[in-house]
Amino acid sequence: MNYFLKANKNLLTYSLIILIVIPIFGINFFISFISNVLILLFLIPVLLLLLMFIGFNSYKSKINTCSSCGTVSLSFSRTCMNCGASLENINKRNELDKKPSESTIEVKAEEIK
Repeated sequence: MNYFLKANKNLLTYSLIILIVIPIFGINFFISFISNVLILLFLIPVLLLLLMFIGFNSYKSKINTCSSCGTVSLSFSRTCMNCGASLENINKRNELDKKPSESTIEVKAEEIK
């Protein structure tokens, strides 16, 4: 019998704690505590993904492409660092605002003999 108590000491301790604490706080406390922990475990990655998405979009809005040479640069400079053309008159159209017909490339298929 002594060996049984030593082997299951943790189980006995936790079960006694639960039997003492449940009547004091009630089952509703434990259910709400577990649900809050699960909500936090779900919401923290969602919030991190949301912050990454916002950061990516703010970074993407600062990228300019030179209309004369095609060099990609951040909006810190007013001239292209490759060719020296002015970057102030660049039309900042978002890729999401384009029509699908402007974004696709039409390819004509030919049969090879």
